[in-house]
Amino acid sequence: MDEIAKQVGLRIRELRKARGLSQEALGEKGGFHYSYIGQIERGEKNISLQNIAKIAEALEVGIHQLFSFSYQLESLTESEQTIKEILTILKKIKPDQLVKVRNVLIEIFDDSN
Repeated sequence: MDEIAKQVGLRIRELRKARGLSQEALGEKGGFHYSYIGQIERGEKNISLQNIAKIAEALEVGIHQLFSFSYQLESLTESEQTIKEILTILKKIKPDQLVKVRNVLIEIFDDSN
């Protein structure tokens, strides 16, 4: 399949995981079978504009966010991908929760304690 299908599929997977949804849960929200979601995420399906709109609605994002990738996700190391996923989660939490996360990370990983 072409590169754009792979990139959109990876972006859908990223958004789905950031929202804590399984492929099955996303499929149910969008009216699709979970195997179809898997095929989209792997770039195996050429998804229609109507289905892109349904998936964006199920993910509660604007359609443009499904095309919001500025670099090749495939070229990221596993650690870089994990960091990107963590950042996606952190961007959604409240400021006071973010401070708590920072404090926990300092407590766990700060060698000076």
